[in-house]
Amino acid sequence: MQFTDAVSERYSCRAFLPDLVPQIQLEEIFTLAGKAPSNCNVQPWHTHVVSGAACDSMREKMAAAITENPQGSPDFTWSGKFAGTYQERQICAALGLWEKQGVDRKDREKRDWSWMRNFKFFDAPHAAFIFLPTGFAEELRIAGDVGMYAQTLMLALTDAGLASCPQTSLSFFPDVVREACGVDDSYRLLMGLSFGYPDLTDAANEFRTERAPLSDTTVFHS
Repeated sequence: MQFTDAVSERYSCRAFLPDLVPQIQLEEIFTLAGKAPSNCNVQPWHTHVVSGAACDSMREKMAAAITENPQGSPDFTWSGKFAGTYQERQICAALGLWEKQGVDRKDREKRDWSWMRNFKFFDAPHAAFIFLPTGFAEELRIAGDVGMYAQTLMLALTDAGLASCPQTSLSFFPDVVREACGVDDSYRLLMGLSFGYPDLTDAANEFRTERAPLSDTTVFHS
C-alpha cells in the first residue's frame, strides 16, 4: 500500500470482526509504530495490548466501570466540551455516526447504546492502551510525541489491512487498566485504541468524517 493510500483509507472503525490478528503480525506492526519521531528521541510511549480473553476481560471491566461511574476518573482532565468551529465539527461527527447507526438524536436510550459501544471496544478482539510516564517537565510536548506514535501505529494497521479507532474514552478508567495490566501509578493513561479486522457489513463503518479545507488550517509564507 502506498503511503497516500494508508493516510486516505484510515478511518475510525466502529465495528470489528472477532478474528484475532496473529501475534507475529502484531509484533511487526508495533515495531514499525516505534519508528515514530519524538523530542530528543525519548520515545515516551508505553503501550499495553490486550487480546482475546484478556481483551474480553478488559471489556467487561470497562463496561462495569462506566455503568458505575459515568464521569470516569481519567489521569488527564477531559470534559468533551468544545466551542465555535470545533463544536460544530464535533456535532457533525456525532450526527453522521448516529445516522449510520440508526440513532435518532432525540432517542436518549439509543444514544446511550452508541456511547457504550466505546467501552466494549466496538467488539474488537484487540485493544492498545498507551501510557505516558510521569516526571516530564514538558508534559504537553511529550504528549505530542505519543500522538505521533499513535498516528504511526494507526497507519501501520491500515497498511496491514486492519482497522482501528483511537479513543479518549478508553482512558477514563486508568486504575482499572493499570490493575489489569500490572502497570504502576508512575504511568498515566493517555488514550486507548481498539483494533482488528473491520466488519464491513456494519453500516457504522460506512461513515467518514469531513476535513476542513486547507485554507482553514494552513498558512503558507514566502
